[in-house]
Amino acid sequence: METTTKLNDNELDLSKLDKVLDDIEQGNESLLIPALQMAQALYGYLSIPVLEKIADHLQIPLSRAYGVATFYAQFRFKPSGKYVIKVCRGTACHVRGSKGILEALERELNIKDGDVTPDLKFSIETVACLGTCFLAPVIMINDRYFGKLTSKKIRDVLKEYENR
Repeated sequence: METTTKLNDNELDLSKLDKVLDDIEQGNESLLIPALQMAQALYGYLSIPVLEKIADHLQIPLSRAYGVATFYAQFRFKPSGKYVIKVCRGTACHVRGSKGILEALERELNIKDGDVTPDLKFSIETVACLGTCFLAPVIMINDRYFGKLTSKKIRDVLKEYENR
């Protein structure tokens, strides 16, 4: 797999965020969560420079913006891959071998749960349940489900995405 350098937080184009913040009333702390959501949609995660810019715009301390962002599980603080692989660890998937599926993904991509590949192509996240127990064990790559998996099938699934 081809590797490139990870994006540095200081390399983010914050002018894009300025355009988003133009639509958010300055100094209105009640708009913090929508601002965080819009910033994450724009960059894929919330970096410290992004949080600083939002805090400045809303005229709140950085610690307040960071505290709110870390409270909610929806916010990420490091980049995700282009393809986010969610591994179901619910009861049905666990009983049918999701641990082996996770281990196969980690081995194939050479990353651990919660990490992203150096080229920012793939990231792995475990989730409590994907709600597709009849397909167990199951993973989801972005919005697409793959079920009745074995560790041997993982390589074939990943090949579909490697050249995209």
